[in-house]
Amino acid sequence: MRASKLLNRTLFDDPADAETNSHRLLARGGFIRKIASGVYTYSPLMWRTLRKISQIVREEMDEAGGQELMLPIIQPIELWEESGRADAYLTAGIMFNLTDRRGARMCLGPTHEEVITDQVRGTIDSYKQLPVTAYQIQNKYRDEFRPRFGLMRGREFIMKDAYSFDADEGGLDVSYMAMRGAYQAIFNRCGLEYVIVEADSGAIGGSRSEEFMVTADTGEDALLTCAHCGYGANVERAESVLPAGEAGGDALPMHKDPTPGVTTVEALTECCKLPAARMIKTVLLTAVHTDREEDVAVLIRGDQDVNLVKVQNRLACLDLKVADEDAVRRITGAEPGFAGPVGLAGVTILGDLSIEGMTNFLCGANETDHHLLDVNFGRDVEQPETLELREAQAGDTCARCSQGALGSLRGIEVGHVFKLGTKYSEAMKATFTDRDGKGKPFVMGCYGIGVSRIAAAAVEQNHDDKGIVWPVPIAPYEVLVVPMKMNDDSVVQAAEKLYVDLKNAGIEVLLDDRDSRPGPKLKDSELLGFPFRVLCGRSLAEGNVEVDARSEGEKQVVPLGDAVEWLTKAVREAKAAARSGTPMPANA
Repeated sequence: MRASKLLNRTLFDDPADAETNSHRLLARGGFIRKIASGVYTYSPLMWRTLRKISQIVREEMDEAGGQELMLPIIQPIELWEESGRADAYLTAGIMFNLTDRRGARMCLGPTHEEVITDQVRGTIDSYKQLPVTAYQIQNKYRDEFRPRFGLMRGREFIMKDAYSFDADEGGLDVSYMAMRGAYQAIFNRCGLEYVIVEADSGAIGGSRSEEFMVTADTGEDALLTCAHCGYGANVERAESVLPAGEAGGDALPMHKDPTPGVTTVEALTECCKLPAARMIKTVLLTAVHTDREEDVAVLIRGDQDVNLVKVQNRLACLDLKVADEDAVRRITGAEPGFAGPVGLAGVTILGDLSIEGMTNFLCGANETDHHLLDVNFGRDVEQPETLELREAQAGDTCARCSQGALGSLRGIEVGHVFKLGTKYSEAMKATFTDRDGKGKPFVMGCYGIGVSRIAAAAVEQNHDDKGIVWPVPIAPYEVLVVPMKMNDDSVVQAAEKLYVDLKNAGIEVLLDDRDSRPGPKLKDSELLGFPFRVLCGRSLAEGNVEVDARSEGEKQVVPLGDAVEWLTKAVREAKAAARSGTPMPANA
């Protein structure tokens, strides 16, 4: 390809709404162009990368026994009502939904569990046809409340979703591990560093799920890992040993003290001269159900934080949010910052395990500018149901090995694998005839990869202050040839010959034949991030060209006659290194 014919335009300035390096660099490089919030056009350069990622995905999915198909993007709401998920997605507001001219309610697919289950229940009727795994690569649509970070959180995105159907749990185990292994091969081949962590199954559901996270400082997800045993989990799911609390001693008389303007644990520690571990926070929440909203209070030790995902799972609600200030005033009769369990009425109260055994603790008095001290369960307030509702923290002791300390990472989710079991097949009456002649529900798994998100994650992990540094396997072009003087026939001819010879050798090459000064050409080459750059200029007088690898930034002088062989070998070795890559140690 010739740069003079390329449908692309680089920008000098970062887009105003760019918050991450991938958003900034992909927009500046002309790879993406926003046409609406969370909706982007992919340029020819970006599409080449996305096609490469998709091809890697296809090859590994096929190798693992997957069959590619294509499911409809537009789906009838009735299928979602069959599975029981319609209310959750509609209430959360993330599903694009519409009514067609005939009055039928439809949606744009955010995911395809219902559609594939319908396909299989109408196609497979015997255990002899199992197991089967089907996958597709297509656009998905989610009406994100706050689209951000470019391709990281958009309203339209490209996803590979696969679904396995087995006769029993043992078969699901085999299918799950086959997909898990395929994912490792995919991310290795894309040249990414990643960790595998346990995750919450969320609205998809199921008994087990794991996320594949590309490690990056700008990642949306907080991860906790144990270097001692390899345990890793998204903070939403992570478990740890509860740090020891503070002894409260024998019960003392409860009393109320004025605490004007003191609304945080930190301020109370200073004001009341008590450690946070002697306090109980009352976190007020609003749980959204199909037919109502529920006021909820979670009691937790003052040095710990509530994990909202764990609370939502316990309540089985459609959505959960922190109560707004008006709700706090209505529930407690006080300003925010003074909520407490004593006398709290009309509220579902849950307790984290951290409050068990606490005596003489401090809590809010449900009265503005006042707190209660020396409060005790059983005497002053009833002990609520307690369960694991706290959020594990970096530095906590690992719950799996009870030896290592949890370390923290930031990650970008690029893949997620789930064991669904019979959640969808039972709800949708999708059954097959087993060996015993009886009808049984399919045992399912589902497996998603964010194809467009992989591209963004690769940029987050591979860039410098000059621009993108594409991993070789997914770079739009592997080599960029830059003639430095377009008015010098010998330079142009050498660059043209090298361009043709590289193409004939099977190298994906872009020739920057634009009639512009060397400075802008070099800046664009660094911004666009092609793995190898060949400069045809001053050294041609000695029969040489300058070659540099974008990831290393060091130029090498290579004889012009050896350049094709040198570059072919370098590209081949980079791809081989990616294929043999291994994930970072975290439950791998």
